Amino acid sequence: MPPIRQKALINVDLGEGYGNLKCGPDEELLPLIDIANVACGFHSGDPLIMSSTVRACISHSVLIGAHPGLPDLQGFGRREMKLSPEELTAMTIYQVGALKGFLDAERAKMNHVKPHGALYGMMCRDIEVARAVMKGVPKGVPVFGLAGTKMEEAAKEEGVEFCAEMYGDVKYSADGMLVIDRVKKPWKKEDVEEHVTQQLTTQSVTATDGSTVQLPVGDYPLSLCCHSDSPGCVEIVKTARAVADKFNKEHGYS
Repeated sequence: MPPIRQKALINVDLGEGYGNLKCGPDEELLPLIDIANVACGFHSGDPLIMSSTVRACISHSVLIGAHPGLPDLQGFGRREMKLSPEELTAMTIYQVGALKGFLDAERAKMNHVKPHGALYGMMCRDIEVARAVMKGVPKGVPVFGLAGTKMEEAAKEEGVEFCAEMYGDVKYSADGMLVIDRVKKPWKKEDVEEHVTQQLTTQSVTATDGSTVQLPVGDYPLSLCCHSDSPGCVEIVKTARAVADKFNKEHGYS
């Protein structure tokens, strides 16, 4: 397939500590990224961390989105749970509303909503889960997700603007789904370069079984996601940033 037809931005999950526990090196990552997905308290994050993360993003001119997850602090939102559609909608409203309060306090705008971890994976595969979460997204706020999955389908049904994602530090299975590790594994710099370059230049990725999987993103706005809890995450993001910047320059995307 041809290269993607839009500018590649970088998004990273931030604010994923809790109380005195720190997760990722957010201060080092902020100068490297375009967009932040801020944890909203269910899988990680708390009021003070949300507040300080919002202010830090604003100081670095980083766009801010809500990162709602399953109510699973111990599992970091990376274990699947069985919840009713009503619960899924309500927990999305609850978490997104919490972040909106901190954004309102700083007169800042909510850029998007991006589901976290196991919830994201469930939405990719299960249309009922995807629909329920989309119903909790405020009108006019885009959702970040994986193109070609039930997330995209549900967004269209619910009239939610959809923004496509690719991944700098997550592997894909042969069916095009993400391989969601509960604990992130390290990546070599050259592997990140190859992984990101392939996705941007061919709209495809090499899956865990060695097959090539198509990742058609069409004309959706696109960003590359990396994670602040991946070992060596600063170098991963720096590498993804360099690949994206080179791609954007070569294709005239300012």
